[in-house]
Amino acid sequence: MSPYILSILLGIVEGLTEFLPVSSTAHLRIAEALMRIPLSNSACSVGNAACLQDVAYWNMYTIVIQVGAIMALCLLFLERIVNFARAFPQGESGDRNWLNHPISLTLVAFVCTSVPALLLRKWSEKNLDSLSAMAIALLAGGIVMWAVDAWSERHEASTTHVEEMTLPQAVWIGLCQTLSAVFPGTSRSMSTIAAGQIVGLDRPSALEFSFLLSIPTMIAATGWDLFREIHPNMVAGAALSGAAHVAMDSERWIVLIIGTVVSFIVALGVVEWFLHWVRRHGFTMFAVYRILLGGALLIWGARLTAH
Repeated sequence: MSPYILSILLGIVEGLTEFLPVSSTAHLRIAEALMRIPLSNSACSVGNAACLQDVAYWNMYTIVIQVGAIMALCLLFLERIVNFARAFPQGESGDRNWLNHPISLTLVAFVCTSVPALLLRKWSEKNLDSLSAMAIALLAGGIVMWAVDAWSERHEASTTHVEEMTLPQAVWIGLCQTLSAVFPGTSRSMSTIAAGQIVGLDRPSALEFSFLLSIPTMIAATGWDLFREIHPNMVAGAALSGAAHVAMDSERWIVLIIGTVVSFIVALGVVEWFLHWVRRHGFTMFAVYRILLGGALLIWGARLTAH
């Protein structure tokens, strides 16, 4: 298959799944396995430098196309973020301060996510190439999301606007998002939305805070992963893994740009649709989808990785 077609398809997958509570990581890995894209050095024979270069490039590609989705989210929430910044720290209602303003709470939640994620990154890297681990995370996350959404529907939310959130709520949501960093397939959106509902946020406010928290989290995670792929020998342990430097040519640049642009365009539409859907229908559909996909992946996942 043409690398340009591959890039369009992967860009669509990234844009569709990045902000839905279904795990973009799992969907990209499944798509790449179906397309026979090498993502591990173990797929290459000894001394096959071209294969190692392909592994390095596609790993880098998978990271970079997330930039398109990040840009889409930043564009859609630009006005909201600007309004938050203008009213900092007292807030639009005048009852906020340096600790409980939405910008502050977003940064607090980000720190509560990033520190444990960095400490546990070796554990997450072990599961990154395991479709079985992702299948279990999809299944478990789907069950949790379904149960939490059903529970929250029967209980009145104490927080109906992001501006009403408290510091303990932000800390809790940030810590729960760590699950998505440690267990690929969990989904950042799923963990933050469910965590928000548990501590009293209604669906729209849980979703909005999930989007706000995604911006610094994805920028930091994408930046770190990209640095690690481009300069593997500067990261502890990478030199021993046989990681190759990424060699770029005109075709690879074009393929990368195509994937990034496609993910940006698709994500623009998905975020708007997701916001409207959740306000009317909740998260049950996504929970059921996760359970079905996780079950299918447990049954047939081994065939995806078999050559």
